[in-house]
Amino acid sequence: MSTPASPTAPRNETAPAARDEAERTHQGTEAAPARVALVGADGFGLVHLRNLERLSRAGAVVLDAVADPRPPDADTIPEGTAQYASLEELLAERPAPDLAIVATPLQTHGPLGAAALDSGAQLYLEKPPVPSLGAYRELLAHAESRGAAVQVGFQSLGSHALPAVDWLLESGEIGTLRAVGAMGVWTRDLAHYARSRWAGKRRLDGIEVVDGVVTNPLAHAVATALRLAGARREEDVASIDVDLYHAHNIEADDTSTVRIVTAAGLPITCALTLCATESAEPWVTVYGTEGEAQFFYTEDRLVVRTADGEREERYGRTDLTENLLDHAATGAPLLSSLEDAGAFMRVLEAVRTAPSPRQIPSEFVDWVGEGPAARPIVRGIEEVLECAVRAQATFSEMGLPWAVPNEPTAELSLPDGQVVAELRGGAGIAPTLSPRPYLHPVRTLAGTVVTAHLPLDHPWHLGLGMALQDVSGTNLWGGRTYTREAGRYMWRPDHGRIAIEGTDAVPGRLALALRWHAHDGAALLTEERTAAAAPAGDGAWRLDFSTRLTAARPASLGGPGSNGNAGGGYGGFFLRLAACEGARVFTPDAEGEDAVHGTAAPWIGWSALFGGRSAGIVIAAAPEAPDDPWFVRLAAYPGIGSALAWERAVELGEGEQLARTFRVWFVDGPLDAARAAGLAAGATADGARRLLGP
Repeated sequence: MSTPASPTAPRNETAPAARDEAERTHQGTEAAPARVALVGADGFGLVHLRNLERLSRAGAVVLDAVADPRPPDADTIPEGTAQYASLEELLAERPAPDLAIVATPLQTHGPLGAAALDSGAQLYLEKPPVPSLGAYRELLAHAESRGAAVQVGFQSLGSHALPAVDWLLESGEIGTLRAVGAMGVWTRDLAHYARSRWAGKRRLDGIEVVDGVVTNPLAHAVATALRLAGARREEDVASIDVDLYHAHNIEADDTSTVRIVTAAGLPITCALTLCATESAEPWVTVYGTEGEAQFFYTEDRLVVRTADGEREERYGRTDLTENLLDHAATGAPLLSSLEDAGAFMRVLEAVRTAPSPRQIPSEFVDWVGEGPAARPIVRGIEEVLECAVRAQATFSEMGLPWAVPNEPTAELSLPDGQVVAELRGGAGIAPTLSPRPYLHPVRTLAGTVVTAHLPLDHPWHLGLGMALQDVSGTNLWGGRTYTREAGRYMWRPDHGRIAIEGTDAVPGRLALALRWHAHDGAALLTEERTAAAAPAGDGAWRLDFSTRLTAARPASLGGPGSNGNAGGGYGGFFLRLAACEGARVFTPDAEGEDAVHGTAAPWIGWSALFGGRSAGIVIAAAPEAPDDPWFVRLAAYPGIGSALAWERAVELGEGEQLARTFRVWFVDGPLDAARAAGLAAGATADGARRLLGP
């Protein structure tokens, strides 16, 4: 399916550079109208018929002949138009057309396109151009040998909003480009896949088809994202990760993520489904360091968001058939040339050669409608897709219950072998999220998951672990950085990573050797981290978490608080909690977010319903620094931590060490202050220090 839009749609008048580009439209000439042959008059061919009627009235074209094995309805084509059952018959009996438009099933594009080129015609080829990278290269070479132009039917690439986005970046209004994301939520019913033999197939009769959400229905999202990221040709793509699924009983994918890194290092994440609750307008968002531009490509609508607010702009669109005619007449650049489809074909090839899509289990799918109108809805898919785009993550990396399991780096178990937490090493975490090891999911003894990672509100929040936003100028927390000089949060190229250099896992204990790297790759710190798990009675288990940091060179350990953001002194030990209801946070002397945040107390407790199940967490203050304040968030999101640098950075000389130890209890059932105090009573300094040794 393509995405036509009216060439006369309103156009924004606020961006001069965009306006200059937008006003390059079809130039009339005194030449005779171009003779057009339409191959495929059904399906999207009907859209081409309507467009050709418009162009015919303008004197630009004449529809000379139609080729389709099923004769089109008489009222859909001009009277007297020659009709043939195949392109072969058409070319044998008619003079070669000036322009051939091929709007046929995907697997026929290559042979029909080549035949049209052999006749001497210019070619308009519906998307996707062909179903494999090899076939693409063959067709491209064929066109070059014939000296013919080939336009690919990615209609959105004719939108005047694209140069407007370029202008937003060139002017600096949204800052420097840092990422591109695309999201599409459409629906498809059983009738859609029953309409033809090739619908929803990866192969048909031994021939490649690749009719999945990424490569056909929402292919415009992928192609538009690539174009806005500056990736046009094969060599513009460095790497591709695909994660393919289906809820329908089909071969191809209907719910997928695609993560692309361009040759320039820019990340592109596409999250797409045909199993949404309701269809919505798909979008591609360009993320800048100072704002973003969200492009709803089926409507040529652009929403620009900066610190100054939000505005909406609407644009026109250059028709791709007119653009191809202009190219033939005046040499105007093609807006969607076959050569510029190389980057998209790299994505299609990754989908084609990937393992077959995984079936989403029925317990995660609801069906609505009856008979041919029945269609699946993947539960919660809209939020899942948005999270995937924001976190630049695949479904598997997100740990979705219906996705391919993302095997942990190691497991933390009780001495009897019961696994209570999994170690994630940080592989696949986007660079701007500061990749690092963390524990997730962490479970109670009854199996209630109490941690979250990659959440929509703060994708850089990663389960339970250690993170700091400013280690000698490197962000090892993720996301934007708060600087004293700017007095605000800013996107900066300052993200580092914490790498695992050694792992030792035995029942009841997990030990890690880590190295903290600066944004330029230099070593900042080494870390010895230990997590020990033991039963604690009263429906609880205890985590003894210890860390010893050693400065590889003089190091400053700070964060927003030490950089002047009053009350925002997070950084150090942090626990991002799972979504919960009825949450309470308390210490021995206070209760509530405002009362507890920024205070020191011997322990902090959290009680809530996680997925409808009651559970709680108690954290005892580090004996090495009992006055470190607690960092608390409840209203905006659920999270608690111990602030290492609340107002002042910790300065370490080369070789100097800093240690922190925490005892954390995870309990099933309601948690109140009395129960929390009883658990925390066993957290003595001597007992905690034994974890680190002498």
